[in-house]
Amino acid sequence: MSDNAADLDRRFVWHPFTQMKDWLGRQPIVIRAGKGATLTDTKGREYLDANSSIWTNLHGHAHPKMNRALQQQLRKIAHSSALGLANEPASLLAKKLIDAAVLPERTRASPARSSGLRKVFFSDDGSTAMEVALKLAYEFARRVRRTPRPKFLSLQGAYHGDTVGAVSLGHIDLFHQSYRPLLFKTDATPAPYCYRCPHNRAAPERRDAREYRKCDWECLDTLERKFTTQKKRGNPYAAFVFEPLMQGAAGMIAQPPGWLRRATEIGRRHGAQLIADEVMTGFGRAGSQVRNESTASSSQRVDASSPSLFATHREGVQPDFMALAKGLTGGYLPMAATLTTQEVFDAFLGEYEEFKTFFHGHSYTGNQLGAAAGVASMELLGSEPSIAARRRLEEWLRTELQSLWSLPNVGDIRQVGLMAGIELVRNWKTKEAYDLKERSGIRVCDAMAKRGVLTRPIGNVIVIMPPYCTTEAQLKKMIQVLHRAIDETLAQVA
Repeated sequence: MSDNAADLDRRFVWHPFTQMKDWLGRQPIVIRAGKGATLTDTKGREYLDANSSIWTNLHGHAHPKMNRALQQQLRKIAHSSALGLANEPASLLAKKLIDAAVLPERTRASPARSSGLRKVFFSDDGSTAMEVALKLAYEFARRVRRTPRPKFLSLQGAYHGDTVGAVSLGHIDLFHQSYRPLLFKTDATPAPYCYRCPHNRAAPERRDAREYRKCDWECLDTLERKFTTQKKRGNPYAAFVFEPLMQGAAGMIAQPPGWLRRATEIGRRHGAQLIADEVMTGFGRAGSQVRNESTASSSQRVDASSPSLFATHREGVQPDFMALAKGLTGGYLPMAATLTTQEVFDAFLGEYEEFKTFFHGHSYTGNQLGAAAGVASMELLGSEPSIAARRRLEEWLRTELQSLWSLPNVGDIRQVGLMAGIELVRNWKTKEAYDLKERSGIRVCDAMAKRGVLTRPIGNVIVIMPPYCTTEAQLKKMIQVLHRAIDETLAQVA
């Protein structure tokens, strides 16, 4: 079967976010096996997994603890319905998620209106986790706040998934424009894209634009006006929706230190609930420590005494909803969760005939196999070796990325924890962007694949997001290969 897998793929498989005309004209890489940070194809060639298999894999492929957990669960049962039945792995995973997601009072930037996240609703992927949060927030606003037509505010460039509700929260025309007739209207507010912000008066430098920006937080002034205007219309926003610290599909847009804290304080002041999309940023991706309030101007200094798994916690923010997926099972199985408060949960309690039930669900909700993987992953994440490995990898990544500043086609390098985006430009002094038709990001990633490193671009931005087990030598190779690929692919046509 493996010998003709590529032919079968091209005959029968439709790939996501892929122009299939291009796909059908090339020989695909067919992955057969994986170990740690390495993937092996059907021809025996090895590749480093530089984007953790589209941001999902945390601990590496074929991790012994993860494998054992799944094998042990398979001896019992893989799945039974969560409609009217409970199971042990899902119950245990829910407790672990809540324990990890509740931010201690001493580290909160401002008091939350509730006692914190208390309930978990399981689903299948990031889109459905956001769909759950959206529906819950909508109905909560109608039932508790008596808002007849709840509205939502999200960031420009937002991407929160591909279900109709999640697409309605998005603002990337390339992905969302053709579906507009299907969607409900949501409002957008500027994202803090420091590198291309019209309010940033600083000339380009060879460092992260967040570090040398010159502005007066005009993006936050706009956010304040959005909330004020909507309130004057008599229909205040039900919720403010955001990816914390870094927007992924928008182009790895990293928020400057202090922005998230200030933005959510504005939302709280205007009575909006906070929906944090931690599908990409959760489970240690954003770094494992809570930022000290006194270090709000520095992206490097954090409070080492307060390890955390979630990006919101790094700025002391406790949301009302937290959407989790991707790394939830360590990259092994599709599973998602939406965490919310007791207050939201109570709004759906009532007598049977009142029909206050949350009428939403998925066939595989809380399935035992996925939950067992999630429990094993959470145990790994909380272990001292894993915490130490993540901190080392974050520093290695920061060090190795510095070499890319020597390339004239690198305009900005944005790192948050163990995530990085490298923005490609025609010339760093002018910040002139490549036209998407030039496929600069795709061509660089193709050149990387030929040298044994796999990742996927977001337009002109190259993503580096390695598994936590990545060694220093492997990380060095990832960046060295990226350096060569940019130099050889773009330098001669700049």
